Amino acid sequence: MLGGGESGVGAAILGKVKGMKVFLSDMGAISDRYKDTLVAEGIEFEEGKHSEDLILDADIVVKSPGIPPYAPMVERIMAKGIPVLSEIEFAGRYTDAKMVCITGSNGKTTTTLLTYHILRKAGLNVGLAGNVGKSLALQVAREKHDYYVIELSSFQLENMYDFKADIAVIMNITPDHMDRYDHKMENYVKAKFRILQNQTAEDYFIYWQDDPVVTEQIRRVQTEAMLMPFSEFRQEDSKAYVENGIVHFIGPEEVWQIPRDRLSLRGLHNLYNSMAAGLSASILNVKDDKIRSALEDFEAVEHRLEFVDEVNGVKYVNDSKATNVNSTWYALESMTTPTILILGGKDKGNDYSEIEQLVKEKVKAIVCMGKDNSKLLDFFGGKMANISDTHSIGEAVAECARLAEEGDTVLLSPCCASFDLFRSYEDRGEKFKEEVRKLASE
Repeated sequence: MLGGGESGVGAAILGKVKGMKVFLSDMGAISDRYKDTLVAEGIEFEEGKHSEDLILDADIVVKSPGIPPYAPMVERIMAKGIPVLSEIEFAGRYTDAKMVCITGSNGKTTTTLLTYHILRKAGLNVGLAGNVGKSLALQVAREKHDYYVIELSSFQLENMYDFKADIAVIMNITPDHMDRYDHKMENYVKAKFRILQNQTAEDYFIYWQDDPVVTEQIRRVQTEAMLMPFSEFRQEDSKAYVENGIVHFIGPEEVWQIPRDRLSLRGLHNLYNSMAAGLSASILNVKDDKIRSALEDFEAVEHRLEFVDEVNGVKYVNDSKATNVNSTWYALESMTTPTILILGGKDKGNDYSEIEQLVKEKVKAIVCMGKDNSKLLDFFGGKMANISDTHSIGEAVAECARLAEEGDTVLLSPCCASFDLFRSYEDRGEKFKEEVRKLASE
């Protein structure tokens, strides 16, 4: 096992359960929580190095998704002809559960959690895995669910070969992780579309039919799966759409509706998330009343357009999970008040022109927050009258408070990865909320 995080440790435990001799290696430090688990399980491991002789003696290697294929150790493994699998691929070999697999540049976490919420509320024996929940491998080893709802990143899909999604969902595809894909959009798109591999005529493919990248790629690939497109407005083949304020769902067995204003999640992006989750549940024969109830009472995902507090008549919203430009586009699209936008972090080859028009329409000031804000300052400097250069979350929130007036919204939706100043987007969001709470207590 390469990598000592959730997926690597889960795969190690599954390997042990299946009688394999397991060795786990991580070039970095393994957290105490995972080290304690490995010790308790009696699994041999190392951290801070790769013992090449041991690794290259393996029959298979399960690679954590964060390790790129061009990492020197991975290249040596592949040069020797040793199969390199993702944890999802490895786990899928030991279960016959039905798989609902969700990917996309944006919205996949909310759609995954919402789908899981519907299925669990309907009484199905369902597990939550992938980028959220416990690792699929650990659940296959210990829990054995009948269904799994799995959030899949392009990184995980890279090393999946025989795994099959019974229901595959692509929410959208916009440029992201371009540094991983040689700055070629077609490489990223192909990675995402691996979610369709091995699907048969009895399987389903749910997708947003107004995404030009997705619809163009559908014309290029062959799939036997039944197509279940969704759209904001009704089209000839739409299986979910809105008409006169009512969201219509056309499932394989049932046709049903729900008023749009009854959906617990607001905004256009969340409409799409609700459509994809509702269609997935319909395909699995969940009754429409159960789906309606779950769509009405689902609570929003932390760090995704999360209302934090109102201070001096100014609303503060945490959208730290917006680590790419398209995520921020959806956040801005949902804003209804003058907005002060916090941008910045580790740039992944971003093209900020995608949000330029929405920034002109909705943003009164930009506060840059990162170690190096030069790209943001260069792009927006001549376009915004108010643009600030800050280098910490405390400095950024203080600047927003100075600029904001009653009725404004301060939106943390950074467009960028968090790793320049923070451990993760969750860490960034938590520290933003801490700073806002300090403001409220002053």
